[in-house]
Amino acid sequence: MEFSPLSSALASKSYERIADICDDIMLQVAAEGVSFQEDWPYAIHLLGHIYAGDINSMRFLWKSMPSAVKENNPEVQAAWRIGQKLWVRDYVGVYEAIRGFNWSQEAQGLVAAFSDHYTKKMFQLLQSAYSTISIQDTSLFLNMNEDDVKNYVQQQGWIVDPASQMITVKKRPIVTEQKLNPSKLHSLTEYVFHLEH
Repeated sequence: MEFSPLSSALASKSYERIADICDDIMLQVAAEGVSFQEDWPYAIHLLGHIYAGDINSMRFLWKSMPSAVKENNPEVQAAWRIGQKLWVRDYVGVYEAIRGFNWSQEAQGLVAAFSDHYTKKMFQLLQSAYSTISIQDTSLFLNMNEDDVKNYVQQQGWIVDPASQMITVKKRPIVTEQKLNPSKLHSLTEYVFHLEH
């Protein structure tokens, strides 16, 4: 099996490509009729789907794995725990699953990048869902201690009230750019005119 595209993507930190590369290699090897289950990098493949946010493909990959791999590979089990926490939207549990395993050298960069990516996603979720939130809850969502949370959110323009231990969320302005083509406007005007007369 040729894993050089996967190795190159991991080395260049092109983590968004990992799942697609693994899927392509798996299809190619399966089409050739080569037995690959024992040598397949299942943990990296699962983590690639997790990084891409493709939880359904991650679940399908898990279901298609041989039982021996699921039972005997602790890194595969650890990657699956992350996926399970994502599936049930256990935001704090995702961080616990990440921290709860000593990842291999090959997976460390991917897991660290996913953790950063996930923290940014959680920040955006907080920004869109809350107008005020406690410092304690924010620290759980962002996997930071309370002092780091205060600094992080203040850098983003949020307001921290130390007395009430609450954070006032600064909403991002919604920018909608309309691209209006004069010819389309003209044809729309003619159409409306035609309907009215």
